[in-house]
Amino acid sequence: MSDIEKIKKLRQSTGAGFKDCNAAIEEANGDLDKAVEILRVKGISKASKKMSRDANEGVVAVTDKENKMSIIEVNCETDFVAKNEDFIGFVKELSAINNFCNSDLDKIKKSKMKNSKTVEENLVEIIAKIGEKITIGRTKTFTNSSLINFNYLHTIVKENLSKLAVIVSLETNDRSEKTKSFGKQLSMHIAASNPLSIDIDGINQDILKKEEELVFEELKGSGKPDDIVKKISLGKINKFKEENSLLNQQWVMEPKKKVKDILKELNISDLKIKDFCRFKIGE
Repeated sequence: MSDIEKIKKLRQSTGAGFKDCNAAIEEANGDLDKAVEILRVKGISKASKKMSRDANEGVVAVTDKENKMSIIEVNCETDFVAKNEDFIGFVKELSAINNFCNSDLDKIKKSKMKNSKTVEENLVEIIAKIGEKITIGRTKTFTNSSLINFNYLHTIVKENLSKLAVIVSLETNDRSEKTKSFGKQLSMHIAASNPLSIDIDGINQDILKKEEELVFEELKGSGKPDDIVKKISLGKINKFKEENSLLNQQWVMEPKKKVKDILKELNISDLKIKDFCRFKIGE
């Protein structure tokens, strides 16, 4: 086999560039297996250098299989790479693995992909091949088979991949079209309104504390008496709680009503919103 043929074969099997393949073959004295190993080691070196960069682009993938639904975020540096076929193929397979592993990141990284290499090994190789930092971000799986899960994808990149994805779980014995329609609309509402929790009590206390600090900073130089400042602060915090708790938000499809009003109007006695998840690239 000529050197050119070896370079072609090495490029096909590794996806590496012409110069890298040529250098690896020379270093391996023409041994293709050894050249593959050299490229793999160099790939790891290249990948580690790229991991210091920012990765604020990418896609969110949703998989619905075997009575559970999962969501995973995979980040890269540019929107161009987020549409790359190699990247998309990797994320689609990774999403199925995430669903199987119930979003256990350690299990995901050690899981074998179709090429018999682990997710971790494939991640290193795709970073070296594409030339950007790529990371596995947030993950979540909804596993309770007694719940009904709904999803909504916004700004779809391809099939189950998008820039923003929502999963919401409803608890009810009602499987009518009315429930299904509400579940789909609710997932769209969550995509648009970005609630922090289902109800006011569920809002993270650290977030509330930070909001209180921001309100205080805003009012401290107003010159108003302390009792007035306290009253204004309380009003602002209460408004923040309402605007960021799902049940108290204005229903996107009918803003004069709140989500909790829509729930009542549906008149499904056992219907409850149990959980939701909203991932948006860059947030």
